[in-house]
Amino acid sequence: MIYIWLDESDKTGQYYSNFYGGILIESRFYDEIIYDLRSLTNSLGIDEEIKWQKVNLYTFEKYKRVVDYIFDLMYQGKAKIRIFFRNNQYKPQMLTHEQKENEFTILYYEFIKHGFGLKYCDLPVEDRFVRLYIDDIPARGAQVGQFKRYILGLNNNDDFVRNHIRIRENDIIEVDSSEHLPLQLLDLILGAICFRLNNKHKVKQEDTGRRGKRTILKEKLYKYILSKICNIKPNFNIGESTGFDYYSERWSSPYRHWSFKPKGFIRDYSERKQ
Repeated sequence: MIYIWLDESDKTGQYYSNFYGGILIESRFYDEIIYDLRSLTNSLGIDEEIKWQKVNLYTFEKYKRVVDYIFDLMYQGKAKIRIFFRNNQYKPQMLTHEQKENEFTILYYEFIKHGFGLKYCDLPVEDRFVRLYIDDIPARGAQVGQFKRYILGLNNNDDFVRNHIRIRENDIIEVDSSEHLPLQLLDLILGAICFRLNNKHKVKQEDTGRRGKRTILKEKLYKYILSKICNIKPNFNIGESTGFDYYSERWSSPYRHWSFKPKGFIRDYSERKQ
């Protein structure tokens, strides 16, 4: 079994939008990781949900320890993290009304389909069932059913069929992140990337004209996370899709970014970061 926890962040940002993230853990490591995570949070005295928005003087050093643990998992090949986002410069053209209405769920589907390189999975065939834990599916009413149908449709995708990747209906599960520690790990990484790409580290308080203490701490934690990523991928570029030498790395790499560019886009240079 392949377990993937999925979350999303800013739908619309100053420079980058449609942020999605996922953390993948194979079943052979699942019990060990969940046990260790509970032990770690207990030893650190973390008794509430771990979230990027909760970075402050009290949580900063504790969250650094959590980040150490996340990247240790990736260094050991026990977990994979993928981050997806859209650069606002690249404007899609000729979208249908339906595509505009369902942009968020369509891009989420694309992330699930391609982001983890599942079609290059090299696990034994019997282990290639995928279970998706999605934090608060970003749709309502009939859209939820449509979103799940999109995902189940991957079972008919040639690449998935060829590589024996299967997603069962009861393995698409909407969850509460407060009850899933892997989602909380992901929130730290996804939040840090979104924070930096949209220049939130530059935000100043109106009353003082200076950056707040929490903003400064968040930037420090982001830089700590970046240093960990660069240990995996030297010369890593946060705002670009992560390069690869072999297509199989889309599955095997511990950490990757996907900067999505729509087909037939027009580039609007006025939306470049300043």
